[in-house]
This record gives sequence, structure tokens and C-alpha cells, in this order.
Amino acid sequence: MAREGSNKYFHQAKRSKNDEFYTILSDVENELRHYKQHFKGKVVLCNCDDPRISNFFHYFSYNFEELGLKKLITTCYKNRSMDLFSDRKDEKAIYLEYEGDRNYNRVPDTDEIEIKELRGDGDFRSEECINLLKEADIVVTNPPFSLFREYVSQLMEYDKKFLIVGTWNVITYKEIFPYIKDDKIWIGVNSNRNFSGFIVPDHYPLDGTEARIDDNGNRIVSSNNTCWFTNLEIKKRFEELILVKKYDSKIFEKYDNYDAIEVKYVKDIPKDYKGAMGVPITFLNKHNPNQFEIIGCSYSYGEPEGYHLKGKDFNVSIEGKDVYKRLFIKNKKI
Repeated sequence: MAREGSNKYFHQAKRSKNDEFYTILSDVENELRHYKQHFKGKVVLCNCDDPRISNFFHYFSYNFEELGLKKLITTCYKNRSMDLFSDRKDEKAIYLEYEGDRNYNRVPDTDEIEIKELRGDGDFRSEECINLLKEADIVVTNPPFSLFREYVSQLMEYDKKFLIVGTWNVITYKEIFPYIKDDKIWIGVNSNRNFSGFIVPDHYPLDGTEARIDDNGNRIVSSNNTCWFTNLEIKKRFEELILVKKYDSKIFEKYDNYDAIEVKYVKDIPKDYKGAMGVPITFLNKHNPNQFEIIGCSYSYGEPEGYHLKGKDFNVSIEGKDVYKRLFIKNKKI
């Protein structure tokens, strides 16, 4: 789907709290293969996933022995059925537990998956779901876009390792950016067009150029605004960004209201500039904390202290025209 069309769905989801975007198995597989070393002996929780349908549960249950997992737990909000898009009218929910293959056929059979009832509706913020969170070592899921702030805050409160799906826009949320700045959350491996799309229910229109119905009859919308967020170490995080351009004051404009230069594209970051630079938020996909320091961000939150009241909206401009969301960085190696 074209960028404008695809982002429309996520903005609408945030406004209407309609969060039925389900991750495709191939996207789960393409990302999780980079983290296999983290899972041995661990309890994995997928706490925003439809029971028996989740592709996260599918991946971990079928790869349970290969990963060396200790236990897999999956919970879902207001659902007890096998239907991916249930009506969410159940006042109570269930959760699944899987502790490995007992009959040695390398398949998670139904009699090996324990189905347990929750007292409540399965909301990740409920006491019983928090107790499951406390038991888990790593959380892997696609949380509701409309509740992303609360979801991440809970993960950080309970000091959990995680790998979750989100949109680039959340980087500048005042509740999220401080974790980015303090190197407590970073971008995973795949993003944007490396996502093949999300499964959506029948009432979502398929009006984009890349929207489709797959071979299994699933309705798919794609997004150029999607990425993985994690605090699990990966090799990609410390890859050096090769810089080739030199600073030229005639090429790199300065902002009207902030002492930094505008760098429109990540590939154009000058190799010899020691001051603050404003770069697109997608810079995070190339961010190496040994190479760069993140000092702030524009638009929603994060301008370095001393410029304006903490938490107030802030946007940089050039010749009176606002510039889209920017991260402010400095090169540590100059």
C-alpha cells in the first residue's frame, strides 16, 4: 500500500482504538531469526495475541525445542474462540501455556497446549495478566497501537526484555522518546517495506496499491511506517554508519530556532561536523550508540533542556517553514 494510504489506517486505529492488525507469520520469522541466542531457558509471553490463532504463538511453539524455551504463554483480550476476528463480547478470556513436545513428533499438538481460564477479560493491564508478565523473561507481540504508551511503560516498569511491533511515529511520543534517548529501547532489524503487511478484518477497505487478499483469503494491508522495537542486543545495533560527505555551510542550512544544521537524508550526514544535527527519525534504523549521541527530538518532546519548558511541543523551522519530525544528534567520534 502506498505510504499515505497505509499510514491512514494506523492514525484511524489510534483515534478509534480499533487495533485489529495481526502480524503475518513470515514477518515474525524474518525478525525472530536474529534473536535466537536470547531465548534459551526463557519464559516467553505473547500478551496481546488471539489464543490458538496468533502467529507469534505459532512461531514459538513450532520452534520451542530449537530455541530451547522453558515455557510459552499467550493471552488475549476478551476472546475465548478460535476466530481471529471475534466479536470481543466475552467478559472473560483464556490463556495458553505450552511447555514443549511430549510425544516427540516435533509438533505442538492440542493435547500438549494447556488452555486456562482467566478471571477477567485478558487486558494486559489487569492484575492476573501482570502476574503472568512477572513470570515472563521476554515479551514478544504486536501491542495495540492506541495503547502503545501504556504498554511500553508497563514493560519498563517491570524491567522486561521485549520485541514488539510499532510505528515510527511513536519515537517522538513524550512517554517513549526518553527511553530512546537513554539507550533503553532501539530499533530491531526489519522495518517499512521489509514488513509484508498486516491481516485486517472485513470492514477495513482495501484501497491501496499494495493491499491484497492472500492465498488463504486473508485481507492484507501494508505499511511503510512500521518497525520493531526492542531492548535485546543484536549485531546490527553496533554496525558503523559509513559517512562520506563533508560539511559545507552553503549546503547544510541552519534552523531558525535551534542551533543545529538540517540533514535531510541519513546518507548525507557530514563526517566532519561536531555540532548538533537534525536528521529524520528513521535515522534510528542506522543508529550506533558508540558512534552517535541522541540529544533530543522535535515536534512532540525531547528538545535539550534550557530551550523551552520540558514536555512542551517544539518544532524546528527553516526560513519560517516547519520541518517534519527530527532527531537531534551529535557525532561522538569527532
